Amino acid sequence: MNEHTTQRRVVIAGAGMAGVQTAVALREQGYTGGLTLIGAEPHQPYDRPPLSKAVLLGTAEGSALDVDFDALDIDLRLGREVTGLRPDAHELDTEAGPVPYDTLVIATGAEPLTLPGTEGVQGVHLLRTLDDARRLRPVLERQHDIVVVGAGWIGAEFATAARQAGCAVTVVEAADRPLAGALPAEVTGPMADWYAESGAALLTDARVAAVEPGAVVIAEGAEAGGGEVRRLTAGAVVVGIGARPATGWLAGSGIGLGPDGSITADAQLHTTLPDVYAVGDCASFPSRRYGGRLLVHHWDNALQGPRAVAANVLRALHGAEGEPPLTYDPVPYFWSEQFGRFVQYAGHHEGAGTLIRRGDPAADSGWSVLWLKDGALAAVLAVGRPRDVTQGRRLIEAGARLDPARAGDPGVPLKAAVA
Repeated sequence: MNEHTTQRRVVIAGAGMAGVQTAVALREQGYTGGLTLIGAEPHQPYDRPPLSKAVLLGTAEGSALDVDFDALDIDLRLGREVTGLRPDAHELDTEAGPVPYDTLVIATGAEPLTLPGTEGVQGVHLLRTLDDARRLRPVLERQHDIVVVGAGWIGAEFATAARQAGCAVTVVEAADRPLAGALPAEVTGPMADWYAESGAALLTDARVAAVEPGAVVIAEGAEAGGGEVRRLTAGAVVVGIGARPATGWLAGSGIGLGPDGSITADAQLHTTLPDVYAVGDCASFPSRRYGGRLLVHHWDNALQGPRAVAANVLRALHGAEGEPPLTYDPVPYFWSEQFGRFVQYAGHHEGAGTLIRRGDPAADSGWSVLWLKDGALAAVLAVGRPRDVTQGRRLIEAGARLDPARAGDPGVPLKAAVA
């Protein structure tokens, strides 16, 4: 490590998983210069998946990441929201004043979408932060009647926890099925039955018209516009209708943003500004593997991306001549625990032309769905079949082509179905 590198300062905006792992990766890869990590929340950096499970149900108080920031010589500044970026001055604006940087990594994550007209309404909750989970814990303890808006991943996970706590739960979904924005109808059919099995009511083709004290007014029907109006008893309302990149603070900075609000990073996670990188939920990146730009709002992306961004930051600081940059082109992966089932997904199914089923959704042995593109495995979704995802992820990385007949036999390991 040369003296020039040692004297430089890397600043990371965002102290979630992506930001923390970037700081750790920089130290692990040999960076010895100044390193500042800025987080908006006052809490010690924590992991988010337990929020909708152990923290929400009270079996864990928190989920702090096991990182010794002092030992790693990381200047951790918490409770400081970033408010702007002035690249000409190489300064990051925060509530506590400007912070100069030589290299900046943006890892501000995503923020939940709110239900229009409900901001600040008492009894309406989001579930994104540790404070959100702590506010919802007594709601579950008192076994309120709860209306969940949105039958996506977070809605299903919260409904699962609420039923475990003994609450009456009604899930309201504007689309005609759960997970409509994430998976095709051929896959989500069996998932709709999980709600009833757990004792939760699922109302599809339904939109929230208003939230009143103790009630949610919904409009039902194919268009959910002029159909039947119903009032649902609601001691609490939990909104889980998606998230958007937390990039509003970058207005006027000149940094490139996509239509979805994501920072348009390149294949090395460098942004359109000099000395500025982006990683995690706030950044999209080009995927040569899938032939398009991906925005991945999942834990594994926040774990894997930092290793690539740290390597490329160090390469730039070293001024490495002729050394190729590290390209970030992962096979996306995520999991969800809902209604007593372990759901896993690897890959990216958009544009895949062939869908293959493995196993019977009605059987206890689990089932999975494969997507092939030009004969090669592009994505796999598995319910209670973790080996299908483990093997499938490796096959996707290898670009393996599958024999459709063998791949559709649940008794044949996926690795044995290679054509």
